[in-house]
Amino acid sequence: MDPGELLELVASRLRDLEIPFFVTGSMATIAYGEPRFTNDIDVVVQIRPHQIRAFVDAFATEEFYLAEETVTRAVEAKGSFNLIHPSSGLKVDFMLPEDNDFNRSRFERTKLLSTGSADTFPFASPEDVILKKLEYFREGGSQKHLRDIKGVLEVTDEIDR
Repeated sequence: MDPGELLELVASRLRDLEIPFFVTGSMATIAYGEPRFTNDIDVVVQIRPHQIRAFVDAFATEEFYLAEETVTRAVEAKGSFNLIHPSSGLKVDFMLPEDNDFNRSRFERTKLLSTGSADTFPFASPEDVILKKLEYFREGGSQKHLRDIKGVLEVTDEIDR
């Protein structure tokens, strides 16, 4: 399984569960900027407490590793958790955003993009990707965030500056 196939599978299950989501992080910077290797997919989700059981059940196969208690803690604390696909070494980092104006508006600004398949997926806007990458750089100082920003700015013409 490659990252695009994993995204298709995850998106299909999230849609079936009617859980709002969008792709962000390195997969978004690759979509808007320059290609680079990544072994994870970052997805912002709005899982409600009553959806936890159905979410966990949707990935309860030998194909995946997902800890229900981690999902529950993340939903309660507006944190994050991982879904691991051991046979490919890929993982999905699910992030639950705090309920504030900025995060609500991020869902409104998503753009439907294809990752090479016939399907399209909601991606964070390039502007929001840049803003979050700046936050991550401020927090950790990793140069990869600045390289990702540079790639988006060089490749994407449709950025609201």
